[in-house]
Amino acid sequence: MARNRKSPVPEKRAGILLGKLKEAYPDAGCTLGHDSPFNLLVATILSAQCTDERVNQVTKHLFTKYKGPKAFAEADIDELMQDIKSTGFYKNKARSIKECSRELVEKYNGEVPAEMDALVKLRGVGRKTANVVLGTWFNIPAITVDTHVKRLAGRLGLSREKDPGKIEQDLMNAFPRDSWVFLSHALILHGRQICKARKPLCGRCLLATYCPSRA
Repeated sequence: MARNRKSPVPEKRAGILLGKLKEAYPDAGCTLGHDSPFNLLVATILSAQCTDERVNQVTKHLFTKYKGPKAFAEADIDELMQDIKSTGFYKNKARSIKECSRELVEKYNGEVPAEMDALVKLRGVGRKTANVVLGTWFNIPAITVDTHVKRLAGRLGLSREKDPGKIEQDLMNAFPRDSWVFLSHALILHGRQICKARKPLCGRCLLATYCPSRA
């Protein structure tokens, strides 16, 4: 995505926020269990409207039963649905995983491509999922805009947009490229632990001083 939008965030303020996040979450990283780009791709698809903790419980068995894209592509769809049922929206997720796996086998020899354009053409893979894989596994600078990042971007005044793609672009323009992967993980952790959807814990937030939405 081209960085052609003017950032609404002063460079100094963005630097302060990034520093505070590094202070609070120095080891921020992906909490989805995985040992390959394909397993990360599947886990991220399963994480839609589901906690990472639940996904990790499911994939612990799933990745033992189905080893790699070929196994998932050949899986019985009804059985696969049952295997992932507890993650929610399991019918659509199972179809996406099976079809995505088939496409990987047929088009990429079972390998996960490291390009955004190729990833988003796979069944069930949007920019959010693609950015998780690109940033976490391939270490390619990318910003993941999930529900937490979207919420925090608005509350912290980092973006006035509602569309995830535009929020992504605003964050890309505001923060250094080499911080994007960390920034995504740190904002997600902060959203889960402190800046919660229903009741943000502003009294415990190290970003409160710089937050226009603080209570």
